[in-house]
Amino acid sequence: MNIVVLCGGTSTEREISIVSGTMVCKALIDKGHNARLLDVFIGSKNIDFFAGDYDVEAGSKEISSFNDEVNELKNTRKVFMGENILEICSKADVVFMALHGSNGEDGKIQATFDLFGIKYTGTDYLGSALAMDKNISKQIFMYNNVPTPVGAELKKGKTFEEYKDMLDEKKISCPCVVKPACGGSSVGVYIPENEEELKKAIEDAFEFEDIIVVEEYVKGREFSIGVIDGKALPIIEIIPLEGFYDYTNKYEPGKTKDVCPAEISKELTEKMQREAEHAAKVLRLGVYSRIDFLADENDNIYCLEANTLPGMTPTSLLPQEAMALGIDFGSLCEMLIEKSMR
Repeated sequence: MNIVVLCGGTSTEREISIVSGTMVCKALIDKGHNARLLDVFIGSKNIDFFAGDYDVEAGSKEISSFNDEVNELKNTRKVFMGENILEICSKADVVFMALHGSNGEDGKIQATFDLFGIKYTGTDYLGSALAMDKNISKQIFMYNNVPTPVGAELKKGKTFEEYKDMLDEKKISCPCVVKPACGGSSVGVYIPENEEELKKAIEDAFEFEDIIVVEEYVKGREFSIGVIDGKALPIIEIIPLEGFYDYTNKYEPGKTKDVCPAEISKELTEKMQREAEHAAKVLRLGVYSRIDFLADENDNIYCLEANTLPGMTPTSLLPQEAMALGIDFGSLCEMLIEKSMR
């Protein structure tokens, strides 16, 4: 098949997206497909995109060469999509979505592709949008009895005293978790221990977005569960060697110990897998997703968020969970394409 592996973009997760895309592209080429990387924001001048030989590493390096220019280009351009994006993607048999974060994981690209009849991997525009906004997904979880930490939505423009009143009303006190409503890869996530740190955390989180979420802090073990076709994969436990599962611990090898299948009781395993499937269902997540959880010392579980385009890097969780079932990385990529096209 002719496959566009769409990556890059303008989000804070651009560099991780390029790594995901490069790994996916290599795996698909090894499986015999004519797969090529394409930066959704930069695009390509080559209309005859699938002709000739292709060097994945060179393609990845070229896309990465624009990293330092992206912010400046964002301010000078009115159109998000790069040159010939729709023309090239229309010629592909399918687009493998290796995008992460805003303008990629939030449903905008998916909705555009739907209008142009372009096939792509993963969840449709509606499920993507619902899952991307942590405040909306939390409301949906609460309405559908998916266990989740108590949280409050804060909008930019109020005083700290007003924010504090809103948190007091929800009975949220320090330590707590402060994070952008639509961020990913734990970018802009803070765990303030006192009121002074809370004020700073709120200010810093607003540097990323105009709407943030503050939620109760749950001390416990961290888990993640992939869901493919509505069925939960083996659970993986994430054990950061220092701190919490932040951006550095997610993507730097050796910073985190991952255990899959997680060494937990059968009862807790089944309960968490049920809730992962439930969370994916109520958010209308199709084909595949990854649901993150915490479990406290009493085995109470809390659903934190859903990821509609999970990372596909060497340290990413979904590929590790698939491997626990004997599904190698290349076969996983092909499976996601097959199920998405179906």
